[in-house]
Amino acid sequence: MFTLKDKAAIVGIGETEYSKNSGMTNLELQLQAATKAIDDAGLSPKDIDGIMPGFFGGLAEDFISNFGIQDLSYTSTIHMGGASPVASLQTAAMAITTGIANNVLCVTGGNLYSGARASTVVTRGREVPLPAIPLIWEFELPYGLMTPAQIYAPMAKRHMHDYGTTSLQFAAVAVAMRKHALLNEKAIMKKPMTIEDHQNSRLIADPFRLFDCCQESDGAAAVVVTSAERAKDMRHRPAYIMGVAEGHADVPDQLANRPVMTELGVKKAAPRAFAMAGITPKDVDVAEIYDCFTWVVICQLEDIGFCNKGEGGPFVEGGRIELGGELPVNTHGGLLSQAHVAGINHVVEAVKQLRGDAGPAQVKDAEIALVTGYGDLGDGSIAILRR
Repeated sequence: MFTLKDKAAIVGIGETEYSKNSGMTNLELQLQAATKAIDDAGLSPKDIDGIMPGFFGGLAEDFISNFGIQDLSYTSTIHMGGASPVASLQTAAMAITTGIANNVLCVTGGNLYSGARASTVVTRGREVPLPAIPLIWEFELPYGLMTPAQIYAPMAKRHMHDYGTTSLQFAAVAVAMRKHALLNEKAIMKKPMTIEDHQNSRLIADPFRLFDCCQESDGAAAVVVTSAERAKDMRHRPAYIMGVAEGHADVPDQLANRPVMTELGVKKAAPRAFAMAGITPKDVDVAEIYDCFTWVVICQLEDIGFCNKGEGGPFVEGGRIELGGELPVNTHGGLLSQAHVAGINHVVEAVKQLRGDAGPAQVKDAEIALVTGYGDLGDGSIAILRR
């Protein structure tokens, strides 16, 4: 059976500053992150022959025009919400392994806070509508479930009902992410947080409090993927893609009709990724888990196999997911405390950990890193990277 194991590697990473008001357009932020990633790889923009723009806007033609690319042989945009950046690694590896492209740029981000509060169209990509999302139209919207927090709240509430998961366990996730963000100069959230701070924060959508919810941010990040053979000659130590997969939720267009509300698409993807990599969850040194909400981290830890279903709440307690714990999670602060750029910053952090470049948040002797993505319909993506 054909496998992508160790056929491709991430050789360049780049990210902008993260803020609430960048003063830049989506395209400007993406170009800045892309330029940094290409330079980090020791390449020039004209060496890029594959581009996977993010779903927030920005087209391949924008990069061709601004970078002077003369022979683009591959482009694609994955529409899986926050699962898209990690799923893009699978598609990029496929393009490289089959010889369609040599160096693929994956970039995501934009003025996702300030731009959402403006009325102007800032890039041609913004004129391209996202696929219709009928998730809430039939059963959720009539009952007032309109925002992500409101949509995910019943899933978390069901988990609490079935397994005894508590708000204090949600708090353990939020506090761990904030502790890690305090070590990260690029993180937006720099104020320490305690369990009490979490518990005293205002209720957004029961059971989610303010600090259970991720940020909205301006910023962008990018990675460059190339073949394992070419990676040997690049500027930095490569992060080889050992295993990668995507999975989709049952009844993806309706939350109320799902047979199990507390399982995500990553539950289907994880066994495929681990089988490709030839390892088990016990071999993972550091995990960058998509954290749109604290409960989503708990649920993914279960679905990936770090613990049994229903044991995610106790698993995150006692500092186990903090630096120095059994499984450091989101060593950059995650969407909850670093920034929200659809999770591509999680990929950047995983590469930093494998290079040994994560600064104060470095996990000692990190050899294998796992990174996930999560989409609004329950889509899941997972990549297992190694030094």
